[in-house]
Amino acid sequence: MTLEASALWSLPETFLFEGQAVRFGSLGRADRPPLVLVHGTPFSSVVWRRIAPHLTEHRQVFYYDLLGYGRSEMRPDQDVSLAAQGRLFTALLRHWRLLNPDVVAHDFGGCTALRAHLLHGCDYGSLTLIDPVALAPWGSPFVRHVRDHEAAFAGLPSYIHAAILPAYIGGAAFRPLPASTLRLYVDPWLEGAGQAAFYRQIAQMEQRYTDEIELRYGEMRCPVRIIWGEQDSWIPVERGRELTRRIAGSTLRIVPEAGHLVQEDAPEAVLAALLGDLVLRK
Repeated sequence: MTLEASALWSLPETFLFEGQAVRFGSLGRADRPPLVLVHGTPFSSVVWRRIAPHLTEHRQVFYYDLLGYGRSEMRPDQDVSLAAQGRLFTALLRHWRLLNPDVVAHDFGGCTALRAHLLHGCDYGSLTLIDPVALAPWGSPFVRHVRDHEAAFAGLPSYIHAAILPAYIGGAAFRPLPASTLRLYVDPWLEGAGQAAFYRQIAQMEQRYTDEIELRYGEMRCPVRIIWGEQDSWIPVERGRELTRRIAGSTLRIVPEAGHLVQEDAPEAVLAALLGDLVLRK
C-alpha cells in the first residue's frame, strides 16, 4: 500500500478469521446506529474513502478488506470464494456486536451481504446494493479466460502483470481514473503475494455461489435499494432492472455517466441516495 493510500485510509484493527488476519476500521461515534460498507473485486475498502466520512454525522461506519484483498491476509491455497466471504462477513458482524446494521455493498460485496442474509441469518436494517454480483451469468471475458488458466497467469513476469492490471481495473470506471487513484487499486495486487492473490480470487469466481441464492431473493427481510451505473460495462444495467423485479419492494436508482465503479464516477450520487434515507430514518 502506498504512503498516499495509507494517509487517506486507515484500517488499524485486525480480526482473526479461521486463522487469517482481516483488517478493518471504523469512523464516527459509537452511540450512533451502525452502517457497514462492503467492497467488491478487484478493489478494497479504499473504494469508500470519498463516501464514508460524510456518513458519520448519522452513523458509525464500519469497513474492512475482504479476505485476500487489500491489507487483509493473502496466502497460498487460500479460500477467498464468495462462500468464504459470506462466512467472514457473518463473523465480523458478530465480532462487532452489530444488530440490524444498515449495509452498503458493491459488486462481490453485494453477493457477500446477500449470502450472509439469506444463508447465515444476518439481519439488516436496510441493504443498499451497488452494481452487485447477484444474477447469472456474470464474469467478463477476461475473468473467464483467467479462471481457466490461473496457473499460467499467476506465473506471468511481473512487468506484464503490472501492465494488465491498470487496463483491467481502469475499465470499471466510465471516466478515466487519475493515476493516483488507479494506484490505490493496483498496488495491493503488486506487492509480495499480491500477484498470485489476484489470479487466485478470479479462479474462485464460481457462478454456483449466486445460483445458491437467486431463487431466494423473494425472502429478503429488509428494505433493499439498488444503485446502478448506467454505463456499467462489467455488469449491464439491465441486470439491475431484473434484480429490482425479483426483490419485492426494492427500488432502483440509475446513475448517468457512471460505470461499474460508481463510487469513483459519481460519489455524490451514492451519498445523495444514502444520506437521503439515513436522514429520514434518523
